[in-house]
Amino acid sequence: MIDYSIAVRSAQPGTKKEDVTVTKAYGVAQISEIMTLPDFAKHISTHGCVYGRADVQAILIMMVDCMREQLLEGKKIQLGDLGAFGISLTSEGAETAEKFTANNIKAVNVVWDRGPLFMNLREDAEFRVVASRKAQADAVDEMRGGGSSDGDGEDDGDLS
Repeated sequence: MIDYSIAVRSAQPGTKKEDVTVTKAYGVAQISEIMTLPDFAKHISTHGCVYGRADVQAILIMMVDCMREQLLEGKKIQLGDLGAFGISLTSEGAETAEKFTANNIKAVNVVWDRGPLFMNLREDAEFRVVASRKAQADAVDEMRGGGSSDGDGEDDGDLS
């Protein structure tokens, strides 16, 4: 089940708040839990796996280390239905090709080309509307007898 809240935002992305003239209501996914690597490994091990939680976690850790190693060698890694992982570069332009050096490269980014099972989860998703994080924080603050709260410090984009 995917919890979502509704936020009213500018219909023209990039517009300053004070210049917004047209707004629309949008759905904003609300994360219900952050699943850690040990939690995820434990979950995997409960799906009829012959390996225990510690084994699965060790394999996942090795996978991360090996993926990083192979990506740094310029390889693209295809992981079936998960998709493919490769790299892209962020660089500063040079006046000419002759003046471009590795020093112009500012970042090496990991790119995930989603596999077919991750292209769009909409068909299999179920949804439940919930209050925004800010509205939840304000309600808790009000119950405690406080005034208005700015929530958890995260702006959910609500203009109202």
